Amino acid sequence: MRFGVVVFPGSNCDHDCYYVLDRVLGQQVEYVWHAETDVSKYDCVVLPGGFAYGDYLRTGAVARFSPVMKAVEAFAADGGYVIGICNGFQILLEAGLLPGAMMRNTGLKFICRFVDIRVENTSTPWTAGASKGDVLRIPIAHNEGNYQVDATTLEEMKRVGQVVFRYCSPEGAVLPESNPNGATESIAGVCSREGNVLGMMPHPERASEAALGSEDGLVIWRSLLEHCGASV
Repeated sequence: MRFGVVVFPGSNCDHDCYYVLDRVLGQQVEYVWHAETDVSKYDCVVLPGGFAYGDYLRTGAVARFSPVMKAVEAFAADGGYVIGICNGFQILLEAGLLPGAMMRNTGLKFICRFVDIRVENTSTPWTAGASKGDVLRIPIAHNEGNYQVDATTLEEMKRVGQVVFRYCSPEGAVLPESNPNGATESIAGVCSREGNVLGMMPHPERASEAALGSEDGLVIWRSLLEHCGASV
């Protein structure tokens, strides 16, 4: 597969994503500068973590208006695969490619540590290689990861399977104490109705080698590759 990793001013996980896709998974990958207006040559576009444009106004609020985002919106509308990780998730929300919004963590502090997330839906391209209820150990690093969505929209999301990951205990129980940021119903990741767009706060690229303490992030990458018939 051919991946494009978008680079905004302030991105800081672009190299991590590039490394995993290139060196760990052996895929074709290129950086995509935020001023680009065409991403049609890629099979998957990655919006990495970081602080796009400094996040001075609101996370993702300025990046949402980057020239590249019009291209990403058109790409997604045509069925292209898009994954937004942490700040990338926030940008997807601001762009309206995923439902909901982000608020500051309930503790009003930046959190950087491993968490456990439970796979809620295995019918997406991103989780097809997992089993429902699997627990993945993947790190988070954010100040605004408190996912919020109105009750009516949430019920529809649950009905059609858009809730993909929830924070949980190591044993898979969704408990208040396992929710690191106050997110509604412990939601850690959601997808579009069609499943081709995924947003998640945990960083799978930081859990893709044993040396990093976990390889559970490979579940997301390999699921997509296998779904698309790419060699892994």
